[in-house]
Amino acid sequence: MRIPMRALQLAALLAGLAADTAAFAAGPDPVAERMLQAQTTSGGWPKHLAGKAIDYAKPFDAAAGAALAEPERADDATIDNDATTREIVHLAEAWRAHGDDRYRDAALRGVDYLLAAQYANGGWPQFYPDRSSYRSQVTFNDNAMTQVVGLLQDIAEGEGALAALTPLRGAAAAAAVERAIALILDLQVRIDGTPTIWAAQYDETTLQPATARSYELPSLATAESVAIVRLLMRQPPSPRIVDAVEHAAAWFETHGLADTAFERSGRDGTRPRDVRLIARPGTTSWARFYDLQRQQPLLVDRGGAVVASLADMSEERRTGYAWYGTWPEALLHKALPQWRRRHAPEDHRADNP
Repeated sequence: MRIPMRALQLAALLAGLAADTAAFAAGPDPVAERMLQAQTTSGGWPKHLAGKAIDYAKPFDAAAGAALAEPERADDATIDNDATTREIVHLAEAWRAHGDDRYRDAALRGVDYLLAAQYANGGWPQFYPDRSSYRSQVTFNDNAMTQVVGLLQDIAEGEGALAALTPLRGAAAAAAVERAIALILDLQVRIDGTPTIWAAQYDETTLQPATARSYELPSLATAESVAIVRLLMRQPPSPRIVDAVEHAAAWFETHGLADTAFERSGRDGTRPRDVRLIARPGTTSWARFYDLQRQQPLLVDRGGAVVASLADMSEERRTGYAWYGTWPEALLHKALPQWRRRHAPEDHRADNP
């Protein structure tokens, strides 16, 4: 027997109402509730609480709760270590699941924070409103700015739960993304006139590669550049974007360390007991950083001392940082060929079958 369309529509409506009722009956989202507590006056979120990374999976103890409720609490909102972007996403999803307008409003305040923090040149500082020291730099380190741009593009395009914010901030988000992409293209480092990849951070005024922590010198940053290339590949493939992607890909191909692997041995708490480079046929590794002159791997100890090898580095820095990795591998072997087939002009397709 054929079921009338109106009956199907009614059944779908009832199912949706039942799901909404179940969500409300389940009560508030405990993670979202803690995110409401942690949100700063500027609308963003910190990455630490009492000196430790915030863990929303656990209830805040009494001391932490009191510190968060303090009227004179310092505003340490940041985009570092996924802060602010992860909260916006979770709160939007919690609003969709629970229908609590506090979650949507907090997510919206977070988006307003990101829009306010953007520089006129299109970049983002690592922290805002606190721009002391290297916190003011335009920061790709640990994919901070790249994640912000991706989130705002999701809002502009109405992706997933973030679609709830699109009618309210979609146009502003799209404009912010446009400014950011233009800056990213300008920031691709040229050496001897040839575009390479990107630095991890730039002076916010001169837009030159800059020093952050003492062991993070001005340099080419492999891991961060992979995320930047993926973001560019998401954009409409203008000639300039295609050129930036292809030059970065060529750089990755040229500067991989063939038949070399990065080995971690044992564990000491959250860190390996030691790390080293070893010969491994068929494996390619890349250094995290390359110098801006010879484009060779750059290893830097605390205090800014450049060392020749991992063995010459202090144990604390050697084991406490990702000096080598395989970040470009999946990009070069999977994502980039797919992107070329979909978007790249015929001349690039012919050069890169």
